[in-house]
Amino acid sequence: MSVRRLDPNQPASFAFTAENVEWAKQQIAKYPEGKQASAIIPLLWRAQEQHDGWLPEPAIRHVADMLGMEYIRAIEVATFYTMFNLSPVGEHYVQLCGTTPCWLRGADELKEVCRKHIGPEGTVSADGKFSWLEVECLGACVNAPMVQINADFFEDLDAASFERVLADLRSGKDVKPGPQNERHASEPAGGLTSLTNVGQETGTGGGN
Repeated sequence: MSVRRLDPNQPASFAFTAENVEWAKQQIAKYPEGKQASAIIPLLWRAQEQHDGWLPEPAIRHVADMLGMEYIRAIEVATFYTMFNLSPVGEHYVQLCGTTPCWLRGADELKEVCRKHIGPEGTVSADGKFSWLEVECLGACVNAPMVQINADFFEDLDAASFERVLADLRSGKDVKPGPQNERHASEPAGGLTSLTNVGQETGTGGGN
């Protein structure tokens, strides 16, 4: 795994909203006295959500203070897990799967779409709408190739359908997550080939 460093440009401060403070207290209360540090991952995740999808150093320190942790221990967690973005991301953060099943099904074409419509990997587009990153398996191999955009999966993509998704997001239109080739979930792309007569007798005869 490559070295992950904090962004050189940091905000002056960070503090949870009142709502998130109450939420954090509920998470911390799940753990016995002396084990509050066990809540660090959900608290860092909530801090990232509050701070436009990335985790600045003041937020890491804020969480460490809430949990009574040394700053370095909190920073170790934040820099270890790739779910935490240590630099700014776009409004729509695209994680593009490049693992073998997606690669065999056209992930390279999706990368070219990202380069064309967003820019270089790891940078935020000029309008602030997008950034993208190639990642390892996102767990939807049967629907390859696919991307995750913020919390949603977009599957069964090709260059044209992916361009449409990005264009709609950029213009503020609603988009439908899931397969983009009209199939339902992970059913066969050409439609069901078995169990098409559920509830009907399909036997070939036999005993009583």
